[in-house]
Amino acid sequence: MTKSKFVINKLAKLFEQGLISYKDLSSEIINVLKSKRDEIVFKMKLTSKEETDILIKRVENLEKKIEKIEKNKLRKRTTKVKKF
Repeated sequence: MTKSKFVINKLAKLFEQGLISYKDLSSEIINVLKSKRDEIVFKMKLTSKEETDILIKRVENLEKKIEKIEKNKLRKRTTKVKKF
């Protein structure tokens, strides 16, 4: 019974704090999960926060470049017209 009261109290606090809308609640859950992930990575001493941020930015830049290249290839394919 005490565990169910604990859960109900936690949910009531969330609603009291203004997290009534779905977007607010979902973003709050995502933020909690991201912070837990960062804690686990930090405890495992895989990489530092700065190194992780740098790697994330590099991957994003590479993804943008890949998208540009793919768009250019599609344009070249559609613009080729066979001449007689």
